[in-house]
Amino acid sequence: MQSKTLNKPGSTTPSAQQFMYVWEGANRNGVKMRGETLAVNPNWLRAELRRKGINPGRIYRKPKPLFKPSIKPADIAHFARQLTTMMRSGVPMVQSLELIATSSDNIAVRELVKKLTTDIEGGANLGNALARHPKYFDKLFVNLVKAGEQAGTLETMLEKVATYKEKSEALKAKIKKALMYPVIVIVAAVVVSAILLIWVIPQFKEVFSSFGADLPAFTLMVINLSDWLQANWWIPLLSFVAAGYSFTQARQRSKAFDRFVDRASLKMPIIGNILNLSAVARFSRTLSTMFAAGVPLVEAMDSVAGATGNSLYEDATRRMQDDTSRGVQLNTAMQTTQIFPNMVVQMTRIGEESGRLEEMLAKVADYYEEQVDNLVDTLAKQIEPLIMAVLGGIVGSLVIAMYLPIFKLGAVV
Repeated sequence: MQSKTLNKPGSTTPSAQQFMYVWEGANRNGVKMRGETLAVNPNWLRAELRRKGINPGRIYRKPKPLFKPSIKPADIAHFARQLTTMMRSGVPMVQSLELIATSSDNIAVRELVKKLTTDIEGGANLGNALARHPKYFDKLFVNLVKAGEQAGTLETMLEKVATYKEKSEALKAKIKKALMYPVIVIVAAVVVSAILLIWVIPQFKEVFSSFGADLPAFTLMVINLSDWLQANWWIPLLSFVAAGYSFTQARQRSKAFDRFVDRASLKMPIIGNILNLSAVARFSRTLSTMFAAGVPLVEAMDSVAGATGNSLYEDATRRMQDDTSRGVQLNTAMQTTQIFPNMVVQMTRIGEESGRLEEMLAKVADYYEEQVDNLVDTLAKQIEPLIMAVLGGIVGSLVIAMYLPIFKLGAVV
């Protein structure tokens, strides 16, 4: 059985509300087919299937999911790439958006693209239509599209946007991968400790109660901890949730605390180096993309500052924006901040002197993205012994605490 998704032809697109239908049928050669498509009602879909040479069989409306899926940055990157590919193939804008909406499995993405289609059919250009959804399309995305529309190079700008989004999401994925390893160590240690303290230690306690002798201090401490955790397990759980919530709220509401966390994270062993390199890569990639769109340097710094992902680099970019607005060269302003590697400053200087700043910044971004990738792979190898050491230390300590009384009893005998 083959699967097929029908796309609505622009000339027959109904204006009424559409729903996703699942259909089954067979083509002229008798090959069974199955697919999904948007339609006003089953009758319209049956007619459309017959027009495509498919004899329709069972048709039913696809049930809505219990929870509406969210739109992630990766979805926006995929949208940019799809739109770029279709427009480079000569597909008109409205039909391209209709095809994207039909082919998406994410209901939220389909609804967003349908809104864009309605705005464009109403006379708005793509840049203005995107600007009406700032939650999903940031200033950088909108500005590049508008610049492409004004210069008549929309396809080229969409290509740059798609590439930028894809590289940005790939870099974010690497950072998340790097940060997950410490979390795995902590979670694994907590889970193993909880299992031993709640279920294993009480079994030893019953055995020790028949000894009729004083237990070692270390053993008593572990047993008391086990008793407390069994009676008050909800306290550490609620404390962990409250701490996580408080930390998140503090970062959102206090700029001073957010800066403190960002500065501290940059000084962490290994992780700090990865975060530093990723911020430099984001800075270079974003500024290179803005230059490619012909955005002036001072104006481009607004988007660059927000794309660095760290308040320390954001503040440095704002200072650079002030310096360059007064006529200072970019490489000089960059050197004044004292946070950018010397190689980045030198490459920027070469780019400014040769008039190839966009190309130089793109090379810098490629280099540091590769460095981040290498460091993440190195971290994976380094963290494995750490995980074994932490878990071995915890399990070993608890095992020693439980066997100390047995050793003591053997010595007495």
